[in-house]
Amino acid sequence: MFYTLFTFLAWLLAAPFLLLASMARKYRKSLPARFFLIKNPPLKPAKIHFHVCSLGEAVAIKNLALKFNDFSVSVITATGFNAALKFCKNVRFLPFENFLPFWLKKSEILVIFEAELWLNLVRSAKKNGTFVVLLNARMSDRSFKRYKFFKFYYKKVFENIDLVLAQSDKDALRLEILGAENIKITGNIKSANFSKPTKNYAKFKERLIVIASTHEGEEELVLNNLEINQNDKIILAPRHPERFKKAGEILAKYAKKNALKFEKFSQNSDLKSECILLDTLGELVNFYAIADVVILCGSFVNNVGGHNPIEPAYFGAKIISGKYFYNQKALYGIVKNIEICEATEISKAIKKSRRSEILNISNLDEIKKIIEEKNGKSI
Repeated sequence: MFYTLFTFLAWLLAAPFLLLASMARKYRKSLPARFFLIKNPPLKPAKIHFHVCSLGEAVAIKNLALKFNDFSVSVITATGFNAALKFCKNVRFLPFENFLPFWLKKSEILVIFEAELWLNLVRSAKKNGTFVVLLNARMSDRSFKRYKFFKFYYKKVFENIDLVLAQSDKDALRLEILGAENIKITGNIKSANFSKPTKNYAKFKERLIVIASTHEGEEELVLNNLEINQNDKIILAPRHPERFKKAGEILAKYAKKNALKFEKFSQNSDLKSECILLDTLGELVNFYAIADVVILCGSFVNNVGGHNPIEPAYFGAKIISGKYFYNQKALYGIVKNIEICEATEISKAIKKSRRSEILNISNLDEIKKIIEEKNGKSI
């Protein structure tokens, strides 16, 4: 009761500023929904309720959520909301703490992702008779110091969590110090976020270098700094279809300059040329499967934030990346041997690169089984 009163007073003080912030385009949807319940009714009844924060977490939870027949998703940010809508129709913004005791409805299981440790969320869920799971739990060095300072708060939070699925032994130990019980190590589920090949291409006799997910300015940047051998083949895959034409012109020019053959995948898929433009969606993962080197773009220009390294790492390709991968830090952190370099150092990075490897790989079927067994029901 005291905590809910405290959060209500905090909400009263912050309300004018929140209304002002709601005018910004970035928060126009999320803040009114979370702090004033505008167009944000309770979730429709579902057996399992997943709660995540933003875009990365919503994407990470997708493959696990789809293994259940009846689920809902709550989020914090607008980007998370839009990502969740792509695989679930029952999506809402999670309201601020003072609203949760009457907003949150009963589900059989509540799965909270990583660090969304809100006291009224877990406490209200337990009062509703819900089995509460903390999934993908982690505790970095920096976070652990901060969390220990508020240990009294997190002790109360963990009193209302039935099962903790931690990423590693180190995370489990730190969570136990904070009051967590019934902990199991299940790895990082973000490691399970990859697509499987839809076609099986034979491995080329040449060394295959895939320049993946390029953005404006990156084709020239990468190609101008790429030293290739006679036994090399290049596949260039622009990130967006509207750039296929321009990227193709750049690659064709590069091929002509270096006396190499050029072809577009969509027009001639015999794949005999040394330079191939991958201008068909859904094919990139098929070439990751046979790639020797992947130059992962969106990371050599400072306006994208990088792309997911899990897919090429799943196949053990050597991965070269620029330094601008700020939107993918969590995923980069679970892939071993990514070579980070400036564009001018690409060829040098390729020479010293090693096969990539995913750390803390999760088995989503096993996680589903653990959740159902601990809850005592199949969902």
